[in-house]
Amino acid sequence: MKQIIQDLKNGDTILEEVPAPLVKAGQVLIQTTRSLVSLGTERMLVEFGKANFLEKARQQPDKVKEVINKVKTDGLQPTINAVFNKLGQPLPLGYCNVGKVIAVGKGVAEFSVGDRVASNGHHAEYVSVPKNLVAKIPDNVSDEEAAFTVIGAIGLQGIRLANPTFGESVVVVGLGLIGLITAQLLKANGCQVIGFDFDPSKVALAQSLGIDAVNPGEGTDQVAYVTNATQGVGADAVIITASNKSNEIISQSAKMSRKKGRIVLVGVIGLDISRADFFEKELTFQVSCSYGPGRYDESYEQKGQDYPLPYVRWTEKRNFEAILQAISTQSIQVGPLITERVPLSEYKQIYGDMGNSKSIASILVYPEKNTDPQRSVALISHSFAGSKGVVGIIGAGNFTSAMILPCLKKTPANLKFISSSGGLSGTTLAKKFDVAQSTTDNKLIFSDPEVDLVMVTTRHNAHASMVVEALNAGKHVFVEKPLALTQDELDKVLEAYVESGKTVSVGFNRRFAPLALQMKKALGSGNTPMNITATMNAGFIPANVWVHDMEVGGGRIIGEACHFIDLITSLCGSKVKAVCMNAMGTDPEENTDNASILLKYENGTNAVINYFANGSKAYSKERVEVFHQDRTLVMDNWRKLKGYGFKNFSSASSKQDKGHQNQFDLLINSVQKGGEAIIPMDELVNTTKASFAAIESLKTGAWVAVD
Repeated sequence: MKQIIQDLKNGDTILEEVPAPLVKAGQVLIQTTRSLVSLGTERMLVEFGKANFLEKARQQPDKVKEVINKVKTDGLQPTINAVFNKLGQPLPLGYCNVGKVIAVGKGVAEFSVGDRVASNGHHAEYVSVPKNLVAKIPDNVSDEEAAFTVIGAIGLQGIRLANPTFGESVVVVGLGLIGLITAQLLKANGCQVIGFDFDPSKVALAQSLGIDAVNPGEGTDQVAYVTNATQGVGADAVIITASNKSNEIISQSAKMSRKKGRIVLVGVIGLDISRADFFEKELTFQVSCSYGPGRYDESYEQKGQDYPLPYVRWTEKRNFEAILQAISTQSIQVGPLITERVPLSEYKQIYGDMGNSKSIASILVYPEKNTDPQRSVALISHSFAGSKGVVGIIGAGNFTSAMILPCLKKTPANLKFISSSGGLSGTTLAKKFDVAQSTTDNKLIFSDPEVDLVMVTTRHNAHASMVVEALNAGKHVFVEKPLALTQDELDKVLEAYVESGKTVSVGFNRRFAPLALQMKKALGSGNTPMNITATMNAGFIPANVWVHDMEVGGGRIIGEACHFIDLITSLCGSKVKAVCMNAMGTDPEENTDNASILLKYENGTNAVINYFANGSKAYSKERVEVFHQDRTLVMDNWRKLKGYGFKNFSSASSKQDKGHQNQFDLLINSVQKGGEAIIPMDELVNTTKASFAAIESLKTGAWVAVD
């Protein structure tokens, strides 16, 4: 399928060929007929992509601070690699999509194949969209008209926050696409509407729609105009839909407001607010968040959990439906806002010179297709017949892009497949790293007889099931940590492992780091007990991010602290016998990422893992101390190692290397030449069970034995 993307590195806007997505549970698969180009939002993205690195930095000062902190802790080269990796990920454009439902995912009852729907899908021939971001189109609303649904919902949400009542005077600052729809909705709500814009054509269009529209560039004083139009009262509310870096807009909005007036920001403007402007009138100011309640809430958007209507009357989906109803009843007119209709293949008519475009609404027209969507795209011609170490990768996220594929390219691995849910990220990485095929259908990987190693790098909740499926298909498996999230999942993995005769490897790369190998060598091979303290200054992650969701990410102890359980197992040469965990806070039922894990090992080793998320980013992220036979080792952030009391070792240093390259070198060699897994399966199982035991210990307040 074709999809429009923005290359953030060189600024090109591209019509890319990518595999069509499969429909997911809780989603609908849509074949697109029309999509609307949001010139305001998309122009900013295109201009950001075209900006040089210095200009990009100026536009995102907060990101610059993060980069500087990363240089201090991780070093210059890893930071540069991370920045270029981020810029190398293309951005899918568009969020106003209309089309026909061609497949319905599990758990979706409100849509059927053949329904015409509007959604926030991208500019792509096929999109899979969660059901709470999709709305049915009334029969008397055309696809072109319905393309305004999402952009209209943005304006509608701004109105809901302003909470106008019949007869109130409301000013709309900026008569672009959102502003023109907002003004019409306010007029339909019985408000006196005044609109301002410096573009004469937009002012004229607003006036043709019955809006009292004014061009301040012709000499009109905005504050005086509003004062006169409201008989000296001032505006009850001001809704700002403009995009301008000037602070003058917020100042003018305050001055034209009545005492205790409301100001709502929908657009993007300078926000150097004068206290005096707001203090004297006791004004309220609020920023509107996109389409409405539910936006950026994963439970609502991705899991389909609706907010009860009696308590949240207007969600983003219900705002979509309200806009469609307004178009259906002709309470608002969107047809006059269409400036141009452009076939998808001629997209450069819109994106070629976006900065100078005077268009209000551009509609992309998609070709009709009667064939099934293609789920795989061949990118290079290469024979894998008879090869060993033929790899199929499932997952094309940041870690795959930044670490796994660069490491694999330095090995003799044969990269045949990469699979991603939407098709775009996988295709981008396939082109960059010479992977033969990009797909959205994992079954192509499992069923391909040439693939002998499947690598799973998805979100954690899919790890165990994909490992089982790969083993059942007769493939060796590498899976990023964790191996499983529950004991039931682990049992199924073990059953498939025993029956398959294939190897399983988990991405516990720390044990393969050069400094970890040097530590193990210095400590010697004697199976004698040690005291080990490991600290992970993990950093704060907001509570709504998926890693904290016990059903999706398993929490950070199971999902991340397992790294250091495995490392300690490797260093001491023994397996965990019992676990006790204590966490900051008072409720043991709460998920945690601030905890101390105490580990008893079979050989008497005593270890503590301090996994903290409340430390400074300026401090080392990882630190390990080992006390053994009157000797001490201190490893700092995988860059420095110091030894105390050793006869033939005092210190070592390294570029920051957490063992990924060594891990993949060993893995590919094992698959190609045969042999044992790079980490014994009993150790993988022991580490996984120890992470489960840590969570159980927190809940019970007692030591938990690891079988």
